Amino acid sequence: MTTEEFYKDLSYVNASRENRLKNAKLVLRDMSLFPKLLDILFMVDDKVSCKAAWVFEFVCSEYIYAIVPHLDQFTINLKKIHLDSAVRPVAKVCELIAKEYDSKLPNPLKKTLTSVHKERIIEACFDWMISGQKVAPKAYSMETLFLFGKDSNWIHQELVLILEQDFQKESAGFKARAKRTLQKIKKSKKQA
Repeated sequence: MTTEEFYKDLSYVNASRENRLKNAKLVLRDMSLFPKLLDILFMVDDKVSCKAAWVFEFVCSEYIYAIVPHLDQFTINLKKIHLDSAVRPVAKVCELIAKEYDSKLPNPLKKTLTSVHKERIIEACFDWMISGQKVAPKAYSMETLFLFGKDSNWIHQELVLILEQDFQKESAGFKARAKRTLQKIKKSKKQA
């Protein structure tokens, strides 16, 4: 399937879980579609990029290692994502990457994720935290920054500042997630 053909298929994707899952399974069965999915995802001013992002999230939720050979492309282009419907699933994938990287078990992401990749993800997450994003991308970003901050104290320090500064003006969902993240940071400092 060409990128153009795949683009056309993705243009019919709707927000239903069943529809997104069907398209994710198509990619999981034929991983040659994964780079095409990324190419469409990074057509950031095109509404179909949001649909690609939905499918991308489902693929990575099912098989996070699909991203491993594409970490350069993914992390370089992260900061370009700006449409709300694309930011949320991409932020979720960043969280999935951080969780896998934080895993106690050896895995392909631990071997492949470089400090440059992490820096790009961290930068994107901080941008989502301080911009006018909705709660979900901010929640995923909080978790990503918490996990990557275990190795870099400055990340936790910056995250605490942002959470405390934004706490009063944010929604109840944000406040609940922020409170939990602040508690986890405090607990991790005690253990260190």
